Amino acid sequence: MQIEDTDLIARSQSGDLDAFNDIVERYQSHVYNLSARIMGNMASAEDATQETFISAYRAIGRYRGGSFRGWLLRIATNQCYDMLRAMKRRPADSLDESLLNPSFRVPSGGESPEERTLQGELAEQIQKAILTLPGDQRAVIVLIDVQGFSYEEAAQAAGASIGTIKSRLSRARARLREHLSQHMELLPEEFRQ
Repeated sequence: MQIEDTDLIARSQSGDLDAFNDIVERYQSHVYNLSARIMGNMASAEDATQETFISAYRAIGRYRGGSFRGWLLRIATNQCYDMLRAMKRRPADSLDESLLNPSFRVPSGGESPEERTLQGELAEQIQKAILTLPGDQRAVIVLIDVQGFSYEEAAQAAGASIGTIKSRLSRARARLREHLSQHMELLPEEFRQ
């Protein structure tokens, strides 16, 4: 029987580290996936994930209800923004290395080798395009189009209004379309118009 989030949160707020560790296990893949897409490389995503849970542990006493996942992902989004700002001030990694990180490849099924290669190249171009977006647009497109969040959940995670989320998403999708239009040969036939 799985313990409810509310029970784990209440126990964590009372100082129960084991309960908070259960929260970490439950949500670490959500936080890591979001962080990986925003940060663009695995090492930074791991750092952002760790810092997110440290911040969440310190702030859990101030959590007052609502979507816990949204609350946690808002902390992760803010942590990623902070790290991206710090990286701009003092870049340490090669941008090319970050953009070409092979960990973002689309999983393949029973396709031919040519189809797998095209899908891999398309996934690489999509990731490159996502990484060129401003941080706020990048977070929104990852939350909604990659992670499948609703507008409401994305608004809570990003700390913005639903209207702002829709606007950022529209601009991000337009920039992605523009980028992918330069790589039409990688798109499935129905999108090559």
